[in-house]
Amino acid sequence: MKKLIQKYKSMPVAAKCSIWFAFSGFFQKGISLVPTPLFTRLLTTEQYGQFSVFQSWYQIISIFATLNLAYGVFNNGMTKYPEDRNRYVSSMQGLSSVVTLLLLCLYLPFREYINELTGLSTLLMLTIFAECLAAPALAFWSARQRYQFRYIALVSVTIGITVISPVIGLFAVSLAEEKGIARILSAAVINVCVGFFFYVLNVARGKKLFNKEYWMFALKFNIPLIPHYLSTIVLAQSDRVMIERIVGESAVAIYSVAYTFSLVMNIVLSSINSSYVPWTYQNLKQGNVKVINKTTSLLILGFAIFSVLPILIAPEFMKIIAPPEYSAGVWVIPPVSASVFFMFLYHMFANIEFYFEKNKLIMVASVVTALINIILNALFIPVFGYVAAAYTTLVCYVFFAFAHYVLMCKISKTYLNTKCVYNEKLIFVISFAYIGCTALAMSLYNLVIVRYAILLVVFVAIVIKREKVFEIVKNIKKSD
Repeated sequence: MKKLIQKYKSMPVAAKCSIWFAFSGFFQKGISLVPTPLFTRLLTTEQYGQFSVFQSWYQIISIFATLNLAYGVFNNGMTKYPEDRNRYVSSMQGLSSVVTLLLLCLYLPFREYINELTGLSTLLMLTIFAECLAAPALAFWSARQRYQFRYIALVSVTIGITVISPVIGLFAVSLAEEKGIARILSAAVINVCVGFFFYVLNVARGKKLFNKEYWMFALKFNIPLIPHYLSTIVLAQSDRVMIERIVGESAVAIYSVAYTFSLVMNIVLSSINSSYVPWTYQNLKQGNVKVINKTTSLLILGFAIFSVLPILIAPEFMKIIAPPEYSAGVWVIPPVSASVFFMFLYHMFANIEFYFEKNKLIMVASVVTALINIILNALFIPVFGYVAAAYTTLVCYVFFAFAHYVLMCKISKTYLNTKCVYNEKLIFVISFAYIGCTALAMSLYNLVIVRYAILLVVFVAIVIKREKVFEIVKNIKKSD
């Protein structure tokens, strides 16, 4: 224990950030899963599906209402304006608010048509706009904490929200007659209240909502990325919207419960990438391509190993988390979990593209992939049901990762005088091995002892090779 404490104290701040962000991510997802068995039993499958569809439309509309200013351009702005970060954050807050209010003004005259398109009432649409107005404030604050490796405050806020939100949600659902609406509004109220607190905080620190230079920089950077951001949301959320229209809300509920568990590793992905982006940018600036190559290879291998684990315990999870009517969702978990691995590869490749601001190339790859996803869903969901959406998602993320790999290699040759920043042969070997392991895990769903024996072997191997884990975090150095 003393050795572990000493190693922790000697770690760079960025490495500590990665550990704490991963911990808070696991905690966040774990706590959000704890009340899920209660929600799946308090709500009918139609009501749970209603909540899932609302979340999908929120993700889609927020792209246009906020321009995703807390992503992509934000890290670049932190790097470009290091001496004026407070005003940069508050001006991004102002720009996001103006865009949201403009979109709200466009919605109101055409609300009947838009409500019919989305299947949401005016109340729920206005709830979406309220979240779009408030939520970016927390996203801006959080992104800055990650960029500057201030993990204590961020982890505390994340854990606080994670604990309070489901408690209020369960209380509201247990008392309400319209339980689906209560689930939606209870979650939204928390997001809006917390968001407006950080809205005031960001503005108080920056004292300026408008800065022409910052607004123009952000708009020029992020507007070409809107198709890209929309496409990534389409990849993640269009399945549920199309399942609701083709199969029904009950099918959406089953798909969503399974999908949520499959995306546990997505929290880890976000935690790693939030600290890894500034580290990558610094090393690209210094020309340390070999350092990036070695550390990223270890990360990809580690992520592949960990993301197989949810697949192995999927049958038991579905029995615990939901009533028997959700049991068929177990077959959604393997392909969606595999999708998260290829999403991780995409992020590794896209980091290079974002650094060199090749936004148009990113947009093309993303739009093409989203269109393929919609077409495949339209073809296969009516024939094979909602499970088909999980496999179309996997196919599209494989294509998505490969497309960004090709673009990343092109950029590497042009700007870094190297064929590829990463070890491409190793990445291909790990990817094929991962698909094979996923298929093997699915074939063992009726063999409980074999699956848990494999889990034990993996755990022992991780303990034995723990020095490799420390090697990863030691390679990550503090970014200025």
